[in-house]
Amino acid sequence: MDYAIHAEGLRKRYGDTEAVAGVDLAVPAGTIMGVLGPNGAGKTTTVRMLATLLRPDAGRATVAGYDVVTQAKEVRGKIGLTGQYAAVDQKLTGRENLHLIGVLHRLGRRGAGARAEELLARFDLTEAADRLSGTYSGGMRRRLDLAASLLADPAVLFLDEPTTGLDPVSRLDLWAMIRAEVDRGLTVLLTTQYLEEADQLADRVAVVDKGVVIADGTPQELKRKVGHDRLDVTVAHAADGLVVADAFTRAISSTSSVSPDGLTVSLTLTGDSTVSAAVSALHGAGVDLVDLAVRRPTLDDVFIALTGAPRGVDEVSREKSTA
Repeated sequence: MDYAIHAEGLRKRYGDTEAVAGVDLAVPAGTIMGVLGPNGAGKTTTVRMLATLLRPDAGRATVAGYDVVTQAKEVRGKIGLTGQYAAVDQKLTGRENLHLIGVLHRLGRRGAGARAEELLARFDLTEAADRLSGTYSGGMRRRLDLAASLLADPAVLFLDEPTTGLDPVSRLDLWAMIRAEVDRGLTVLLTTQYLEEADQLADRVAVVDKGVVIADGTPQELKRKVGHDRLDVTVAHAADGLVVADAFTRAISSTSSVSPDGLTVSLTLTGDSTVSAAVSALHGAGVDLVDLAVRRPTLDDVFIALTGAPRGVDEVSREKSTA
């Protein structure tokens, strides 16, 4: 398989802190790999090593076919990087920002201008192109930042928490633009704090904790590892919760649980525990239903199950100090 990013045993230490303790990654060309993990897990440090901003202490990695240590210059010519905060000059217009970066990439004035116009149109920024970027909304600045990272037509793009702070509409817009670039052949490595973002965008997800990859697979594969689908039944009266649970026990070879208030019964859907059998059991129970829904495991469930706890705000400083 053609891997656009391939890392084996990457390590990085800061004093007594081992920020990355042996990360392995394999990202096929033309796909999106989502990297999840608690704050301080080593996600940003890993990205910086792959982008040649940090030299690994151990291990090896190739990006776009080039070694990140011995062929760092060639790697830099093949990648784009969008950090956690939009890196645009707010005293320049959108067009000037892109043109300047194009010139720095040695596209020439004419080439930089043509490429800037192409990307302004692609990211729906043409009408705002001659406004100072400092007047842009957060979503517009993020789109401009993404456009800037694509000026040199990279083969691989690193996105480090690209939608932090964006409103839901702007986030959806940026997701669509990222997907469009991947459809054009771009490979993306995405770190994110939004588990829904990884679920929506990533072809595969790597979960990093304490500097190592502890799980890797498609979002659906990871969800199946932490649990089965379940049927949640909400009843109108607390006494009916036990009635429903008893009906499930008699009709289906699976146990169910009742919430403390008695109003919600949860049934794990495995083996013979099909939705149709459960509905038949409910019909026979003759209770008043408020809601009936099949719940599937989410990446939040995966995150908590694999790392042991939800992401903590108190860990933010550790991530920044080891990045």
